[in-house]
Amino acid sequence: MPFNIFPIAFGVLLGTLTRFAILKTDYRFYPSYPHGVMNHISLGFIAAVLGSVAIPALIAQEFTAVSFLALAAQQFRDVRAAEREMLLNLDKTELVQRGPDYIEGIAKVFESRNYLVIFTALIVSSVTLYSHWIIGFGAGALVVMMSIRLMSGKVIGDIARVRIGEVKFEGPNVFVENIHIMNLAGDETKDIVLTRGIGVIIEPINDNERETLANTGQRMAIAHDAASQLGIYKDVDTPEFMPLVRRDLDTGRTAMLIVPIEKDPEFLIMAVKGVPVLESATGKPLKSRAGKMAED
Repeated sequence: MPFNIFPIAFGVLLGTLTRFAILKTDYRFYPSYPHGVMNHISLGFIAAVLGSVAIPALIAQEFTAVSFLALAAQQFRDVRAAEREMLLNLDKTELVQRGPDYIEGIAKVFESRNYLVIFTALIVSSVTLYSHWIIGFGAGALVVMMSIRLMSGKVIGDIARVRIGEVKFEGPNVFVENIHIMNLAGDETKDIVLTRGIGVIIEPINDNERETLANTGQRMAIAHDAASQLGIYKDVDTPEFMPLVRRDLDTGRTAMLIVPIEKDPEFLIMAVKGVPVLESATGKPLKSRAGKMAED
């Protein structure tokens, strides 16, 4: 149907541009450039084509279009599994690992962004088909802005107070304030920790966030992101300098000891506050009656 060509092409164009616009390569350096970026742009183009042709195909009574959308959903789930497997393999070579929870979150984000592209292309092609391309452009922009806002999750700075804590030794045991981190032997190691190390205290603002910070996957994500942004004074033969995040069992406070290359407490706090709260780590005990009544 020739009159459907322009709405479809316009939907494909805006859908692909949407995928490009929400493709971020930051300190996590994933997706890598250029091959990883090209893979995701290509998947975005395929998603945009599927979304753009859906409504025109249904109008033309080509009901197999629905089957293609279902097939696309299965394919994107397979892509998510492939991303997860690849990131888990890469994680083995990291000095400070992301952990499986963080990797699962990344894989979910990339899958959901393909669905966002399908939805954007579908809205743009449908609105353009029945009105003007300018209205279709506006509708697509509105969908993208609403989706990005709804998909943006919390960060540690939203759920906890983050501040510097004193690093101290009691015999061979190192503490950040009163939270025990580990046992360290060797005067040279102690001197390096006292000279270069920084302690961070993370205090949850309520019982929900206390459960979130108790999750070991969330704590691995905090250590990984802090080490990625400030560098880590560690190599494969110095495991004693691995950043560790430990929990105060009485209060739920969390402490991190890290030996960064860049010893700058202000920027370390900034890095910790910007760590995303993982979906799999989010706890909601206050949503239950027992949790609400037990709240101190």
